[in-house]
Amino acid sequence: MNNFLAMTESRRSIYNLDKNLTISQDKIQEIVTHALKHTPSAFNSQSARVIILFDEKHDLLWDTTRDVLRDLTPEDSFATTEQKIKGFRKAAGTILYFDDVSVTKSLQENFPLYADNFPVWASQANGMLQYHIWVALGNAGAGASLQHYNPIIDDAIKPKFRVPDNWSLVAQMPFGNPVDFPKEKEFVPIHERLLILE
Repeated sequence: MNNFLAMTESRRSIYNLDKNLTISQDKIQEIVTHALKHTPSAFNSQSARVIILFDEKHDLLWDTTRDVLRDLTPEDSFATTEQKIKGFRKAAGTILYFDDVSVTKSLQENFPLYADNFPVWASQANGMLQYHIWVALGNAGAGASLQHYNPIIDDAIKPKFRVPDNWSLVAQMPFGNPVDFPKEKEFVPIHERLLILE
């Protein structure tokens, strides 16, 4: 139990990453596979989907993101955006998180009483998956952060990475070797966030 708590405590958003991972691509795949299999979901729907991008595919994602954003960002502020994207490109890989909307729609049709809840529950399950993988990557020695360039990049990346039409992009997680670590976190006092009733 203490080990699990320590692992969750050490999870941080790490943006300064490089490609010199100390763990193998096979280990990354093992972590993602285990998390995808064992993360809970409402009605055991298992609607989360994942694509892992390494090497040239990872670079292509962030080159594509840069190009999409260039067309949408005012010219005088694009340099800042481009610098940020270059930082993600320096990482070793990216995990793309999706929800299979066909699964969610099927549940809505089969259980109409809960129809409004299924997209919310799918989002919650995907969030748990992201956190599961994030903690496991950190424990294995990799750093990561969570990004949300969806839905801006959806149409541009779908044909490049053979994304099925029924997969909706939820988040992007660049990962790699941590070059440095963030400052200590500041916390809102727990008594302002936790109520215990006896």
